[in-house]
Amino acid sequence: MWQQTEVTRRLNLRVPIFQGPFGGGMSSIALASAVTKAGGLGSFGAHHLPGDRIISTASAIREETDGPFALNLWIPHEDSENPQISDAEFQRNIELLKPFYEELGIELPVRPDRFSPSYDEQIEALLEARPAVFSFVYGIPSPEVLEKCRALDTVTIGAATTAQEALALERAGVDMVVASGSEAGGHRVSFLRQPEDCLTGTMALVPQVVDAVSCPVIAAGGIGDGRGVAAALTLGASAVQIGTAFLACEQSSASTIQRDALFGPDAARTDLTKAFTGRLARGIRNRFMDDLRDHQVQLPQYPVQGWFTAPIKAAAVEQGRPELISLWAGQGAPLLSHRDAGELMASLADETERLLGRA
Repeated sequence: MWQQTEVTRRLNLRVPIFQGPFGGGMSSIALASAVTKAGGLGSFGAHHLPGDRIISTASAIREETDGPFALNLWIPHEDSENPQISDAEFQRNIELLKPFYEELGIELPVRPDRFSPSYDEQIEALLEARPAVFSFVYGIPSPEVLEKCRALDTVTIGAATTAQEALALERAGVDMVVASGSEAGGHRVSFLRQPEDCLTGTMALVPQVVDAVSCPVIAAGGIGDGRGVAAALTLGASAVQIGTAFLACEQSSASTIQRDALFGPDAARTDLTKAFTGRLARGIRNRFMDDLRDHQVQLPQYPVQGWFTAPIKAAAVEQGRPELISLWAGQGAPLLSHRDAGELMASLADETERLLGRA
């Protein structure tokens, strides 16, 4: 039966379907719980949270379900842990973005002590929270962290955009690998090469990764219905990870503007940009992306650029200005038809059963 794979057995799931973890505050306790209750793996993107909130988030999910769930962090990559920029660089970016602040009627930001939470504190909190799964992107945790996860019986899952990255994850002792095709919405999570050089599509990437590693592979990118689930399992994946379709559900913490955009005609037109965060990401093409297209090489790295644009996005959401919001979306967005996570899970399972059950 298609529901029975190495992944479902290891994680005690009814169906091999993961909810993608969303960064930037778009994950929610309600969504993670709903997916887990429906037999999949609910996830919560916690890379923006300090340690105490990671612990409280895990506790809140456990109040809703006793099933397995994943907490997701971003591994420090390219000096992203606590980047330092000069006063001149800070001011240069202020001037670049000043027209957007003025257009939205918000104050210019004041330089903070840090641009993001401490990774070490996040890891400490995650280990204390003891989720069933620790998933991560942008690299590999230290051997010490992986060993602590094994001791706690926390399954580790790393993301790869190439077979070489998948091999690096497996050789480090990571339990499972997400093969993330270029169709996926949100950030490209490459860590061995620049993301612009790692844009293999899901249908080509999954079998390459399956052939390269012996650990279970989870397919991600462009999967929006049961046909995508069936195709990924047929290619050798042991599970799928779906992001955009769950982001569109009312249980996510995405804004109403974001969710409505995923069902609109512009969702068929996505593009890759560094404009919002300083890291390459796929979203619905809009004015903000176009206005900064010629300035991307000048933008500060993540998380600095994300810190600069956060008040712009917040004000744009409040004012109903989708042209200035990071509308993360994968290329499978035109396939979406559900706004409830439970209904989506049921539809995915039913359609996959129709396609693979007979086989």
